[in-house]
Amino acid sequence: MTPNSANSDAVLTPTQLNRLAKDLLEDAIGVVSVEAEISGLTRASSGHYYFTLKDERAQIRSALFKSSAARLKFAPQNGLKVVARGRISLYEATGSYQLIADSLALAGTGDLHQAFEELKAKLTAEGLFDTDRQRAIPAMPRRIAVITSPTGAAIRDVLSVLGRRFHLVDVDVVPVLVQGDQAAPQIVRALQAVDAAGRHDVVLLTRGGGSLEDLWAFNEEPVVRAVAAMNTPTVVAVGHETDFSLAEFAADLRGPTPSAAAELLVPERADLGRQLNGLQARMEHLLQRRWQTMAQRLDRAQLRLSAQHPQAQLAKTQDRFRVLMQRLQSGMDHRLSLRSSQLNGLGRALNSVNPLQTLERGYAVVRDSNDHVVQSAQTVARGDALRISLRSGELLATVTDTLPETQE
Repeated sequence: MTPNSANSDAVLTPTQLNRLAKDLLEDAIGVVSVEAEISGLTRASSGHYYFTLKDERAQIRSALFKSSAARLKFAPQNGLKVVARGRISLYEATGSYQLIADSLALAGTGDLHQAFEELKAKLTAEGLFDTDRQRAIPAMPRRIAVITSPTGAAIRDVLSVLGRRFHLVDVDVVPVLVQGDQAAPQIVRALQAVDAAGRHDVVLLTRGGGSLEDLWAFNEEPVVRAVAAMNTPTVVAVGHETDFSLAEFAADLRGPTPSAAAELLVPERADLGRQLNGLQARMEHLLQRRWQTMAQRLDRAQLRLSAQHPQAQLAKTQDRFRVLMQRLQSGMDHRLSLRSSQLNGLGRALNSVNPLQTLERGYAVVRDSNDHVVQSAQTVARGDALRISLRSGELLATVTDTLPETQE
């Protein structure tokens, strides 16, 4: 069917109608150049780029195929203002109107990107991003505040990593919006409240990935200044590894991703165990060397005394040496007992969080289909598959219903 053959009496299939609209668009408009800002940029594994070109009032879906992208002299990114040259077309499978770009040229910086660079330059001049302002993050924090969305993927990733690496840390989740007009004020209030409480060893401000618009709350000046003003050591991890926010520049430490930030905050239990074993071996070695040194000094003293035959002095020196050896032995026994008690205490603490001990006491460990431990009935839904680990064996179950949390 051609455009001229269409009439009000014709009955078309969706395929025929979309093909007709595509032909009309391509014939009527042809090649055009569009100046706009890139948004929602993605790069497929094939090498093709897909994005939206937008201005203040409208937007159009666009594509730049691999062969055309190979000729670019810059990397496309969200927020850049470009001139896209190509042809208007229609994707027949969905009826989507789009611009197939043959080339992209920089037309200046997008509004958000320009605002980002201007605020970055201003705060850099004030010294807010100076590295000498950054404080060390505690090597083994006991309580962490995580400021983020309570329903996002970021908090699930953070809690999973913290639980796997170091069960002994206490985590307080402070819920906030992480995008939208109300996100920045909520984040500022949460940072100030956590800092004023003074209950945490470190604060993690985080969210998952998104477009420049999605992450913009973390580039708002009040948020950046609130991070810089924190008395509590603060880590900020926003988006993916290639995403950068001004709040991260103001933090004491930037996490490439939420999961990576969680790994930076706590030690690995296995590493801690190896460190304790190493310290114990070093302490035993030092005590052994001390004993050997004292024995050698005794042998030399006895040789000198024997050569002079001072029997009275020898007896007196031997008595004094026996007293010194008793003190040394007592001191070593005390230190060994103290170190042994400390190691036993750490062993009991680590053993107390061993999930196998929980099973031995008659409890069960419930995991979802992603092998994540289920800690709340609100995280599963009817029909979800569960794996229940018992002291002996496992059960496979399906959720038939969930009950609300009882109020005590």
